[in-house]
Amino acid sequence: MDHPGIEEFFAGANVFLTGATGLMGKLAMEKLLRSCGDLKKLYVLVRVKKGKAVEDRFVELFENVIFDQLKKEQPDFLSKVVLIHGDCVQPNLGLSEDDRIMLRAKVNCVLHFAATVRFDQTIRTATYINVRATRDLLRLATEMPNLKSFVYMSTAYSHCVRSSIGEEFYETPFTGEKLITLIDSCSEDFLDKITPTLLESWPNTYSFTKAVAEEVVQSFSDRLSVAIVRPSIVLPTAREPLLGWTDNMYGIIGLVVGICLGLIRVARIKIDCLADMVPADYCINNAIAAAWYVGEKKNREVVDNFDNRPPIFNFVITPHAPITWGNFSKWMYGHLRKVPTKYLVWYPCYFFAENYYTYMLLNILFHHIPAHLADFVMLCLGRQPSSAIPGFSHLNYRPVDGARKIDKVMNAISYFSTREWTFSDQNTQELYRQLNDTDKEKFFFDLSNFDWNQYFYSGAEGARVYILKDPLETIPEGEKRYRKLQIYHFALVTVLCLGLLWLCYFIIKLLF
Repeated sequence: MDHPGIEEFFAGANVFLTGATGLMGKLAMEKLLRSCGDLKKLYVLVRVKKGKAVEDRFVELFENVIFDQLKKEQPDFLSKVVLIHGDCVQPNLGLSEDDRIMLRAKVNCVLHFAATVRFDQTIRTATYINVRATRDLLRLATEMPNLKSFVYMSTAYSHCVRSSIGEEFYETPFTGEKLITLIDSCSEDFLDKITPTLLESWPNTYSFTKAVAEEVVQSFSDRLSVAIVRPSIVLPTAREPLLGWTDNMYGIIGLVVGICLGLIRVARIKIDCLADMVPADYCINNAIAAAWYVGEKKNREVVDNFDNRPPIFNFVITPHAPITWGNFSKWMYGHLRKVPTKYLVWYPCYFFAENYYTYMLLNILFHHIPAHLADFVMLCLGRQPSSAIPGFSHLNYRPVDGARKIDKVMNAISYFSTREWTFSDQNTQELYRQLNDTDKEKFFFDLSNFDWNQYFYSGAEGARVYILKDPLETIPEGEKRYRKLQIYHFALVTVLCLGLLWLCYFIIKLLF
């Protein structure tokens, strides 16, 4: 018997989305509202941030350029969006009792995307947002009589302590309940001291709490139709709603942009390791398809290829279109070089080092010493040390502070850029095969023929336009600045080399 497609599944449905203001949340909202035209209501959880009212954040949310196409196709789409006040760091997601009653009565599908993705987040905050909020939302979901599916957005690196990661649940040092109880009973200072012990082999609080959150989801699988989606490193969009769109500088995106601006000159990367990265829009389509699958599973009369356990979908690219860190960096830089930005700080020139001590030496030579010299020169000139990129205020920093930020970025990603994992994704492949032809086109997430070259081309333009806020019309200005900084760079290298030769000559003359 034919089963409804994704669009039919969401027709008349009420969806509750957490993490709506994040990268994945924005894309999920846009995709559901644009591609599921008969969606009834989309309830989005939004919190107060940096003193900005929830209503103000809600208005700003839809001013983002990714909603432009949606506004043209469905001018009244906001009538379907319902703002829900809340905060995942609070018990029960900070929901009011009235909102809880409404959500219980109306919601048919939950997409839980909210998370703290900071690798250096304290264990308390990471546990509250990634574990406790997941548990509390699952508890609320058990009280929703009309709920069809619950999808939890995890990460392919939740169990990064394993070299081979399948689409299955793995044991964790703590259950969710035990970890929450421990966190609640300890002071902040004590937690800071015992965090390394709690994490065991996990590199950061993010991946650790994501692993524990998966255990929480599993514990509710006997009562709810749940699924877990595990994307690897998320890159800018590949197809829609815009080519190469992203709105953050976290992780690998920050590294690439930093290199291309001339800010980052040394990175700790093992160039021959496989880098598993996936485009954000494909990941969203995978999650929406997962919600459709678990929601429709009970209605199917055919036996599919999944077993009775709650499905986990590893969304990874290495089984299909593998790429090494070295090639990723080389190709991405090559395409960004074709569209240089007017905000270049210095001529892009970089080194990769796998060994920690080699990296630290190069880091001091090429980041910290130049940064301290720049600070000193500016102070001597009577200027406040700063290195501002016009029009890009969040990169306004003292050179020394910038070097420390680079250290922070590399500390966060070096665990992942110097190791390699083997992933399996049979469930994800099977899920795509079960889509009808219309859904395969509209909710495309097949990575089997992914074209990295084409992706880097659009990704380079996207990084320039959407991250640096530098329109393509200024490419001639960027090329002019690139050539000027190139001359400065090689002139400086020549002077330094001559100075080094003179120093060697002077020392030899003294000795002999």
